[in-house]
Amino acid sequence: MARVDFVSPRRPVPIELIGGRGHYERVIAAVVAAETSVWIATANLKELMIEDARARPGVRRRAGKTGYRSVLAALAEAARRGVELRILCADRPSRPFRAELARHPGLAAALPVRQCPRVHLKLVVVDGALGYVGSANWTGAGLGARGTGRRNFELGVVTDDGPTLDQLQAVHDHLWRGGECGGCKLRDLCPGPLDQLERPDPRGAGGATHPPSATHPPTAHPPSATHPPSATHPPTATPPTGAPHRPPRRKPLKRRKNS
Repeated sequence: MARVDFVSPRRPVPIELIGGRGHYERVIAAVVAAETSVWIATANLKELMIEDARARPGVRRRAGKTGYRSVLAALAEAARRGVELRILCADRPSRPFRAELARHPGLAAALPVRQCPRVHLKLVVVDGALGYVGSANWTGAGLGARGTGRRNFELGVVTDDGPTLDQLQAVHDHLWRGGECGGCKLRDLCPGPLDQLERPDPRGAGGATHPPSATHPPTAHPPSATHPPSATHPPTATPPTGAPHRPPRRKPLKRRKNS
């Protein structure tokens, strides 16, 4: 079976079930605090406003008032810290997303967005240490950023299980690099097959990659060598095809005890 068609062997896996506002508290909070990498897959990609508790010089904070800023501002800060960013989506990002992205000139090159019309999975992996899979798209209504009575009813799971994280990243990387493009029956309808983005220039080393479509901004492709797994998280039994890139893991996050 292809990498995207599988049933993993049954085994105990630690998970947290999250719903509604829980997406914001676990997923968005982890993304904002990322240290090495943020990989996202979503069907819909929209602008998302997050709470801004930062103290800023010259700006007086009023008690009881919560400020807000775009999550793209937080991702721009992450990019300046050297965090690797990836977003894989099914359709063109929303107009407000594109407008906000334009307000952060340095972010466009650091935040590659690739499009595949068959992407329907909702996935976020942060630092190779926390993974989310569930129903929520990368939208404010999906990830709990909207208020009670306005946000979607969503469910998902969060895990720091090493083998599961390896598998989630392998699926993301396989799709990211166009691993399913060769046999895709929708290739003629695709705005820009992802395997073309990975195709080396026929002029040889040092040449430009295949020109991306208007939907796909130029990206700085990470090296293809697989990072060695940590002692905490051994590699999965299923070997990857080729040598997919995986971000280095930091120490797994501690799961919160139920209060």
